[in-house]
Amino acid sequence: MTETKRYTSVAIALHWIIAIMMVMLVFIGWRMGDMAEALRGGSSEFTLDDVRFVFDMHKTFGIMVLVLSLIRLAWRFMNPVPSMPETMKGWEKFAARFTHIGFYVLMIGMPILGWLTASSGQAPSFFFNNPAWPIPDIAPNDRTLHEVTEFLHGRGGWVIIVLLVLHAGAALKHHIIDKDDVLARMIPFLRRKDQ
Repeated sequence: MTETKRYTSVAIALHWIIAIMMVMLVFIGWRMGDMAEALRGGSSEFTLDDVRFVFDMHKTFGIMVLVLSLIRLAWRFMNPVPSMPETMKGWEKFAARFTHIGFYVLMIGMPILGWLTASSGQAPSFFFNNPAWPIPDIAPNDRTLHEVTEFLHGRGGWVIIVLLVLHAGAALKHHIIDKDDVLARMIPFLRRKDQ
């Protein structure tokens, strides 16, 4: 079997779509907290409908990330992954594997935690804020469950940011300092050394 030099087009597309959506979801999630707090504090800056719209869109895109991540994971099992450069040290390979596993845990776990949080609360949720498309509850209406999952979901946003910084920093280090092909495996237009 010929060794692959880069990820497939499907893997690349899923990687970038999910990455963009996750970053967007983290920042929107933080904004949601600010909006809800302002509304609870009596601010007239936002209406309840504004807050519901943003919450429902966050939930919708979170579920989309979950579905795309499951597709990406299945695709990864069915398609060979490019091997890491031979010049990588053992600790770098370990860090790369650990980071990738961490991302899969977050890409799947964060939407599930968010869905549990939404399900265990009292407000109904709708796909694309459309009452004709309710998001099904996957947990009972339970205050303790809601508080636990909300806490974990909120802290997970910080973990995503840390992993993204490490992941992007490592990719740039490989491209700029090591001058290997790690980054070219995931950026289609980037020229690899062997070309």
